[in-house]
Amino acid sequence: MEAAHESQLTSLRPAVDRVRGMLPIALALAAGLWLRLWMLKNFFEVNGDALIYGGVAKNLLLHGRYALTVASGETYPTLIRLPGYPLMLAAYFKVFGMENYASAGWVQIALELIGCLLLAGFVRRIASPGAALCTLWLAALCPFTAVYAAAPLAEAPTLFFTALALWAVVRFHDRPGWASALWFTFAVTSVALLRPDGALVAVSLAPALLIGLRRRDATIKTSKLARMAVVCVLLALAPFAVWTWRNWQVFHVFEPLAPRLATDPGESTNPGWERWMKTWCLDFVSTYDIYWNVPDGALDLSKLPNRAFDSPAQRDATAALVADYNNVLVLSPAIDARFAQLADQRVSAHPLRYYVWLPLGRLADMWLRPRVENLPIDLDWWVYSHHHKETCFSWAYAGLNALYLLLAIAGLCLRPRFWQWMLAYIALRSALLLTVGAPEARYTLECFPMLFVLAGIALYRFTNWVWLFVLKVKASAGNG
Repeated sequence: MEAAHESQLTSLRPAVDRVRGMLPIALALAAGLWLRLWMLKNFFEVNGDALIYGGVAKNLLLHGRYALTVASGETYPTLIRLPGYPLMLAAYFKVFGMENYASAGWVQIALELIGCLLLAGFVRRIASPGAALCTLWLAALCPFTAVYAAAPLAEAPTLFFTALALWAVVRFHDRPGWASALWFTFAVTSVALLRPDGALVAVSLAPALLIGLRRRDATIKTSKLARMAVVCVLLALAPFAVWTWRNWQVFHVFEPLAPRLATDPGESTNPGWERWMKTWCLDFVSTYDIYWNVPDGALDLSKLPNRAFDSPAQRDATAALVADYNNVLVLSPAIDARFAQLADQRVSAHPLRYYVWLPLGRLADMWLRPRVENLPIDLDWWVYSHHHKETCFSWAYAGLNALYLLLAIAGLCLRPRFWQWMLAYIALRSALLLTVGAPEARYTLECFPMLFVLAGIALYRFTNWVWLFVLKVKASAGNG
């Protein structure tokens, strides 16, 4: 009887072990789900870019046109946004009801959690199960990405498809086949259809599919790889060919992605204003207070920082120009030319500031500032005398952001598999952001899948070191 009971327990042990192994994963996902639902309940907003995406989605469903609606109710075609996210919103509106933006949050929460699992699967293959679990917890509990799951914006699906691309890369590298190649193609095509800079995922990760593959798997034929490459490239380019053809037919312009300044053909790009902003704009405060208000809104001279003026005479000239603009609230060619003249003066006087120090400062702001842009916190969060709690919370957020970055740097130093390609993506994206004149912290958010991976590997190695040190101390104490 005892032998039969012991045999039964032995047969159940594998199932018990599997349940125990799944418990930390289930807890991480449950914690991540709770965090995102809390974000959805407290910080869900529909404004700005969300309304642009939603407007295009509505016109696709109601009129079958990729267009925006003006205040008069008329619609006009547009190309200022790639079709990826408007098509996703159109699908949500079709299923859950017109203008049901909250449905985007629900779907994106699911996508982000699946993305966390994909990142853990990627790390499991390039490092260890323990590192995979650390990655899962870091990704699931990151508030910076969680808050965007609750926002009807392209960031959350971008994070998901980037995670899918990483997962597909390592699967293909370990066992080359059509399934992994097609998943990778679907992922990088989707992320590029969401945002123009999403193409960097393909640029940085595509070489990782093939480089070193022949050394790992000599059985795969070059002809098979060539066929896969041709088919995948054609599939990836097909949506952009359709988009380019549509833009040529409608606007008679060659535009395979989207304009850098999000303007339709014929709209003014205000080059003088853009260049002048880049001579002094350094942080998100200036982006929010100044850049987003012009044109159409008033320009508040008092909100310009001292670095916007090189001399009292230049301050006076800027004040006169701002007053003339505020009288009409339009960046006419004449006013834009005067901004260009001011910009030329400032660039000539301080070229190193314009071409080196300000771009690097803006990049640092995008990487290091507290990621509170979606939270009800004043932009001057650092002024402790104005709001003690908000300042403390913002510094805590800045510290948490720094912790993720430091762990990722440590993980990079460990040089796990594919570290070169993850670093290539981060470097390429950072180089692209050096050209941005109006910084936003969310522009670096797309790098977080790579940061989660590297940070998870480092965290696991660190906890192992700590655990071994504790065991050695205990052993030494016992021997003593």
